[in-house]
Amino acid sequence: MGAHARGAVDLAAGDTWTALVALRHAGRLWQQFEIPYETARVRVLIGLACRTLGDEDTAALELEAARGIFEELGAAPDLARVHSLTRRAASDAHGLTSRELQVLRLVTAGETNKAIAAKLVLSERTVDRHVSNIFTKLDVHNRLEAVALANRHGL
Repeated sequence: MGAHARGAVDLAAGDTWTALVALRHAGRLWQQFEIPYETARVRVLIGLACRTLGDEDTAALELEAARGIFEELGAAPDLARVHSLTRRAASDAHGLTSRELQVLRLVTAGETNKAIAAKLVLSERTVDRHVSNIFTKLDVHNRLEAVALANRHGL
């Protein structure tokens, strides 16, 4: 309980890395003692911490795992919270996949498609496809418009 509380307080205080260490420790203990409700609660916090750090893939996995446990337990209020967290993330991202968001962040940082491909270990053709999908989903025509929209909306 102490690690769970410490992680929640650290997360609320903005010390995300410290929070994540405590929350992962708490999660292992809750699982070890087979306490599913607390396991799910800590997984929600881990998901939020990962989202804060920009790791949307891990955040989605943690929130989905928590959702499954809450669903199994019939914990409707907690299930509704997880649903709102995942729905908000999808709408905040303007329908972009987590990989498209990674590519957009690198485009926003001024990286070329070739550099993005090297950093993400993708082919340049795959990056071209991601950039094209981003333009379509954001309804923009070029990198400059995509960067401006991303900055305006905090993507």
